[in-house]
Amino acid sequence: MMSIFGESVPFHKMQGCGNDFVVIDNRSVHVPEAAMADWARKICARAFGVGADGIFFLDDAQDPAQDYRWHFFNSDGSRAEMCGNASRCAGKLAHALGLAPAEHVFGTDAGPIRAKVLLDGPDAGRVRVRLTPPKGIETGISLNVDAAPMTVHFADTGVPHAVVLVDDVASVNVRELGRKLRFHERFAPAGTNVNFAQIKDRSTLLLRTYERGVEDETYACGTGACATQLVAHTLGLTDARADLTTTGGEVLTVILDDGEIHLQGAAELTFKGELYLKPLGLKR
Repeated sequence: MMSIFGESVPFHKMQGCGNDFVVIDNRSVHVPEAAMADWARKICARAFGVGADGIFFLDDAQDPAQDYRWHFFNSDGSRAEMCGNASRCAGKLAHALGLAPAEHVFGTDAGPIRAKVLLDGPDAGRVRVRLTPPKGIETGISLNVDAAPMTVHFADTGVPHAVVLVDDVASVNVRELGRKLRFHERFAPAGTNVNFAQIKDRSTLLLRTYERGVEDETYACGTGACATQLVAHTLGLTDARADLTTTGGEVLTVILDDGEIHLQGAAELTFKGELYLKPLGLKR
């Protein structure tokens, strides 16, 4: 589409528990993979672009067992294997666009993700996704942070997550301590996301997350909620199903079932519009 502002392309804006994303239907826009990181940095910039925690591009599936695939990028242009909150947004929008049925499978860099848009009952409108099998689970890791001992746990639920259990999550300086753990030599060279969790009871937790790639605390992190519940359950502190209240006040439900991790929560379309490429310094 052309105007006095130059060429434009359509986009959607979605949020999952306060984690916000720009979505490009790349079946028609055809952004080359080599250009996607630059698009992410410029579009996700909150002052000069749309503003978002990340961006993903929906594309035709390469695997006949999948309905479509995505390319996901953080706001700093780094490509991420997986994002739990974005995966729910992808599932709901893909269904709304006619790209996939309510229950479907799509491809990510972490592997295939099964999504189900809940159409009936008390959870209607929410989305449940089955993540790829977790790996690298470690509990009781002893680290020195600012010359002080700290116990950290770890799980990779599509992307790496450190988990710190605390007595009062509201008192944690998430930006400062999260950054120190994110870049700690123990997790080099890729670094890690960092979750601070307070266990209220066996099915209720409070969660705050520092996200790698955003480099700050975000309102929610789906894979972080899954990693936190997995760690807490491994330690015998929670039941197989738990609700985690995020910084944004939303609730993510994580269900552990015979080695599988299911994440359920909201996914909302907030607006859609046209991106003008020239003012953003972009081209196809």
